[in-house]
Amino acid sequence: VVGMGRIGTLVARRARAFDMTIIAHDDYVDPSMASLQELGVQLMALENLLSQADFVVCHVPLNEETRDLFNRQRFQQMKPDALFINTSRGEVVDETALVEALQNNELAGAALDVRSTEPPTAGLLEEMKNVILTPHIAAFTCEAQERVVAAVCQDVTAILQGRQAVNGFNFPQPIQQD
Repeated sequence: VVGMGRIGTLVARRARAFDMTIIAHDDYVDPSMASLQELGVQLMALENLLSQADFVVCHVPLNEETRDLFNRQRFQQMKPDALFINTSRGEVVDETALVEALQNNELAGAALDVRSTEPPTAGLLEEMKNVILTPHIAAFTCEAQERVVAAVCQDVTAILQGRQAVNGFNFPQPIQQD
């Protein structure tokens, strides 16, 4: 699991239910977190994770550090029978490098519900038999939108009352300044 935030942790929990060994990479997670200990997650450098994992699932935010995080070099570090899954942000994957890795049998397959361009245009990924593509629609359900609005309102209220926001991730928690 690359990115052990809320979603990455939920994925790890489900994978653990299938008795999978969970290895993870996240530069922003405290290795002593209770959820990591509970799930038996071993944190490691990204290069080590890529060389060992049978499934690599990506759950990172998009920022300058993660843009094209999965590029030619990263795919070459993966096992040739590994499967790559990205449900975070499309721009964290260099799609040209992914296509090359799949065409050259350097990677067994990929599953994506996000693309570097949304809505995506048809290309080589759509033609490949070892690729699963699904639309990125989970965040657009009424329920998801209601949760986002509620979370933002709760954080704004907390900040205005002098408390910390709770829904941020991978950045300092904002508080009201005097």
